[in-house]
Amino acid sequence: MGQKLKVGIIGTGSISAMHIEGYLKNPNVELYAFCDINEAQLKKMAAKYGITRTYTDCNEMLKLKELDAVSVCTWNSAHAPCTIAALNAGKHVLCEKPMATSAAEAREMLEAAKRNHKLLMIGFVRRYGNDCRIVKDFIDKDFIGDIYYAKATYLRRNGNPGGWFGDKSRSAGGPLIDLGVHVIDLTRYLMGNPKPVSIYGVTYQKLFNRPHIKGAKGYTSISSGNHDICDVEDFASAMIRYDNGAVLSIEASFSLNIKNDQGTIELFGDKAGVKLDPEVEFYTETNDYLTNISLDTSSALSFDGLFNNEIDHYVDCIINGTPCKSPAEDGVTIMTILDGVYESARTGHEVLL
Repeated sequence: MGQKLKVGIIGTGSISAMHIEGYLKNPNVELYAFCDINEAQLKKMAAKYGITRTYTDCNEMLKLKELDAVSVCTWNSAHAPCTIAALNAGKHVLCEKPMATSAAEAREMLEAAKRNHKLLMIGFVRRYGNDCRIVKDFIDKDFIGDIYYAKATYLRRNGNPGGWFGDKSRSAGGPLIDLGVHVIDLTRYLMGNPKPVSIYGVTYQKLFNRPHIKGAKGYTSISSGNHDICDVEDFASAMIRYDNGAVLSIEASFSLNIKNDQGTIELFGDKAGVKLDPEVEFYTETNDYLTNISLDTSSALSFDGLFNNEIDHYVDCIINGTPCKSPAEDGVTIMTILDGVYESARTGHEVLL
């Protein structure tokens, strides 16, 4: 490719820095323009990265004919409008997870991508981790066998970031849509992307954002302040059944009375089981004995480089037409699952898809 890909960033909050650093490390990209409705944050990030083209209205930025692609890194309620506007303007889009605030919005985004013949990739960044690559290699070589059950937890003891994360009008939900989406997607990806057929879920608002607790949370949004709204769930749990008979059990929390934060994924097959915690360990049988297998490569299981891998793949898809590893279709399915969990929690009944 003779010219570098010109990329813009819509939304310059915390997560955008991961995208920006990835683009800066890719030799085929020119970081071209920034947009944010928060002018102070926009100026701060533009100064930090030497960006001179700045906008507070994404529609104005999208008028740049030379702009090839964007990353949408806004709060969740702006994902659909910003993505659709970019696609209609002829730009490729990498949209942060969750894809939207509902499956209906997600389908509109997918339709816009198809209508404009542009790539819409979803930021399911855990698919780009070395742990995922290693486990998938074992699965593809039939080491695990038929995966019929999975468990995933993403639990924080005191981890509501504040700001827009706790405001349902902007986030569309709490830990389920913010944290749970990661592990729901990763387990489904490793299980071969089966189709969800039924969901039973519960959500609770018991501890909220623990505003009375002294000391730092460790997870703080740049939009947090003294007048934060907290009307999202603080804990969610669900059972998701797929069309191949497999079931996923998921738990996610911003606030929960546990000792330490947890983030574990377990897959159970008829030949072996595997746990990502984040080290990868396998449990199987060898010579009629129960055996545990730990990989002798700590560096391969590092989370470092997740976003760089994701950005490199996005650029490769645009330039070389490489099939996308996290396409919009998968985003629609995940939004359908999330909708189902919230609906089941609201009604107290199983949701059939």
